[in-house]
Amino acid sequence: MIDKEFATAAWRKATASSGNGGNCVEVAPLSDGRVGVRHSRHPEGPVLVYTQAEWDAFRDGMSKGEFDF
Repeated sequence: MIDKEFATAAWRKATASSGNGGNCVEVAPLSDGRVGVRHSRHPEGPVLVYTQAEWDAFRDGMSKGEFDF
């Protein structure tokens, strides 16, 4: 069951996130290589789930500055 997987997942957030008043996201590896993303202030709230390919594409774009404002 996915909800149980979310409850036992190893959630983590960036160390740089501590200075923004707690408005952070957390990520966790899930089964089948998927990655969960949730709001750290609302851990009981919704979780976005990405495939490993989607997560890798996002990370690649972030490292290249594609999402910079």
